[in-house]
Parts: sequence; C-alpha cells; structure tokens
Amino acid sequence: MRRLLALAEIYDGNSRGDAARIGGVGLQTIRDWVLRFNVRGPDGLIDGKAPGRASKLNDAQREALARMIESGPIPAVHGVVRWRLIDLAQWLWEEHRTRVAKQTLSRQLRAMGFRKLSARPRHRAHNQHAAEAFKKTSPTCWRRSKAGRPRAPR
Repeated sequence: MRRLLALAEIYDGNSRGDAARIGGVGLQTIRDWVLRFNVRGPDGLIDGKAPGRASKLNDAQREALARMIESGPIPAVHGVVRWRLIDLAQWLWEEHRTRVAKQTLSRQLRAMGFRKLSARPRHRAHNQHAAEAFKKTSPTCWRRSKAGRPRAPR
C-alpha cells in the first residue's frame, strides 16, 4: 500500500523526493519501484523470493550422478565398495571438472530424492549360528522353587 501511495505521488506530478518521503525510503528504491511498476504493474511492487545462486550441477550432471549412484561402485574401477560423498565429489571432478563441496553435494542428493543409508556394521568373525546356539532359552513352564515356598505349620 505504501509503495502504491508513493508512486501515486509521482504520477500526480510531484517530485520523486516527495514520493521517497511518503514511502519512507531513498531515491534509489523509488526508482526501482517505478521500473518494476512500469514493467509488471501493481504486481511488480510485491517482493518475490530472491533467485539466489545458481546450482553448481546442471541437469545432465545430475542425471549422470543419479545413474552412477544407482549402478553402484565397481571396486576394481572406482577403488571403493560403497559411495561416500567425498568419492562422488571426486568422480564429479574427474568426469565433469566440477568442484562440489561435500555439504553442497549432500544437499543436491537430498533434493534428488537420495538418502544416506548405511548398513549396520558386523564383525568379520561373527557367526550367526553360534550366536543362536549360545542364547539362553526359557523353560516352557515357570515353577516356583521349593526354597522360596512358605512352609506349612506343623
């Protein structure tokens, strides 16, 4: 509303300084409002979301990255048995000459629908059959011990 009042002051023939005083802003801001109003009308005076910095990865690079993740690493070729962010960042540099930080890559992968999943580690010497045989089993029916029973009076 304040912006429209300031612009109405200009269109009534008054100076931009007067419009800046009404709007409570500087002359540069008034100039920006006038340009935006002239291009898009009253909707141009509504602040939108700032565009922000462009993504480091383009669509082709994202698709290649998704294919690489879904196919999984080949230990003999890639030298790893599972993908880590640092490995994927290194692959992006080698294939596309694009440097991406681990945090940025993590954000991109989450936006692409990937989640960090890791299997629960198991000891190399763990034997599932031995663990099952070692587990204690409960008796089929519980009975009170004779030592814990109160004795009947004689």
